[in-house]
Amino acid sequence: MIKSMNIAWWVQRWAELTPEKPAIIFEDQTISYKKLCQRADQTSCWLQSIGIEKGDRVAVMLNNCPEFIDLFLACSRLGAIFVPINFRITSVELDYFIKNCRPRLFIHGEDFSKEINSLKLESYLPPMMVAIVGEAHFSARIFDFVKETEKFEGKRAYLTRSLGPTDPEEPQVIMYTSGTTGKPKGAVLSHRKTFFNCLNADIFFKLHPSDIMLIFLPLFHSGGLFIQAAPIFYKGATIILHRKFDPLMIYNDIEKYQVTKFLGVPTVYRELLKVDPKKRKDISSLIVCAGGGEKLTEDLIKQCEEAGLAFRQIMGQTETSILLWASEDDPSKKPGTVGRPVFHAEVSILDERGKVAKPGEIGEIVVRGSIMMKEYWQDPVKTEETIKNGYLHTGDLARMDEDGFFYLVGRAGDMYISGGENVYPAEVEKILKLHPGIEDVAVKGMADDTWGETGHAFVIPSPGVSLTQNDVIAMCHGKLAKYKWPKKVIFKSQFPRTSLGKVRKGELS
Repeated sequence: MIKSMNIAWWVQRWAELTPEKPAIIFEDQTISYKKLCQRADQTSCWLQSIGIEKGDRVAVMLNNCPEFIDLFLACSRLGAIFVPINFRITSVELDYFIKNCRPRLFIHGEDFSKEINSLKLESYLPPMMVAIVGEAHFSARIFDFVKETEKFEGKRAYLTRSLGPTDPEEPQVIMYTSGTTGKPKGAVLSHRKTFFNCLNADIFFKLHPSDIMLIFLPLFHSGGLFIQAAPIFYKGATIILHRKFDPLMIYNDIEKYQVTKFLGVPTVYRELLKVDPKKRKDISSLIVCAGGGEKLTEDLIKQCEEAGLAFRQIMGQTETSILLWASEDDPSKKPGTVGRPVFHAEVSILDERGKVAKPGEIGEIVVRGSIMMKEYWQDPVKTEETIKNGYLHTGDLARMDEDGFFYLVGRAGDMYISGGENVYPAEVEKILKLHPGIEDVAVKGMADDTWGETGHAFVIPSPGVSLTQNDVIAMCHGKLAKYKWPKKVIFKSQFPRTSLGKVRKGELS
């Protein structure tokens, strides 16, 4: 039955069971489960009133806010396909997204009006409706989202088998990949995938209805929407929602609301550690701190533990959400591990012949089961390249030990061949990051007349530290075979990154 796998129904059930329980706390505004269900209902009614039907795409470009969640729930209820858009992209990238998913409705925040107006949305074909959330100048062609939805307060959408989702495999969301290489791809995610992802997150976070989850990661990404928000609504717990990342506000709200669960990327934890200890608040309420988005260094894990942020780590991607997890104790028992597979998925490592790799052998991480995406939106070529023989190929290279723990080696696309030898940049980066004067490093293969390709190390020195190329390369002595040593070191003040903090290596030169 689709209801049991539909997030809008979970909210409705909690509205019946615990109507006054806080579902969302946003900028000191508390929204109970009863109120959240009512907001989703009136948003659904408005969508129906303007002709949004099952299968239509509804693109949303908003900061973290309750209206984002209202739309997500309403689309899930109607069977419309929710398309969250990264608000940090350029107008050129937005033009690509719109032309790729062709939404019937595009909703954006007032903060982004200037960039969006330059696109002349009224000229797009097929035509689409536009709505704005916030204070803005509204023309006859643009809806005021808040005022329009308020007209349907107290009403519920009319649903039948043809006017709503009936199959768990139906698309729920098109979520675009970060696009570290090439154009972003729209991963089509089903209701079933969201449900099983929530079951995995439930186990990982040890969720309970009494939990309070702080969310500042953008909801347009898997981390905020599918690893935090959706599982919390499944469990009937509470979200503290931040519009954006603010280290001091995070410390304040952890103490104020007695936050129990938390997820951040390594960049976030680094920023939290930079806050003057005198300005930090009591964070003893935290039961689980989770880290993901990129590999966590042993030094960062240790610093976080000392600051009371002892955490477990996750690894995943847009196409699957969580794939691997590691407990708080695993890094000390299994240094360098990214964990073991989640409960609800079949995760394996395949060698170059497509056979399951033996312990210690390097291969590509693949997954099959209910947490897989369905396809890439309108891209059968990329879909066939990614999903082969029932397995979704992640592009991540790893090895597994005898106990089933995975160790990330790098991205298949990052690997380069120097003098006939395979070099995995992640292996080199791990060694270079041991230098106390290196804040961050990225290694990539570059064309070389003699060796075919050689490694170039892009290095961000720690504040106040002066480094030379010899200082960096000296770290490799006795730790890496010489063909793996970078042949050139380029110093940078910052790296181009995705919204989740991943380095865009293609832009490094």
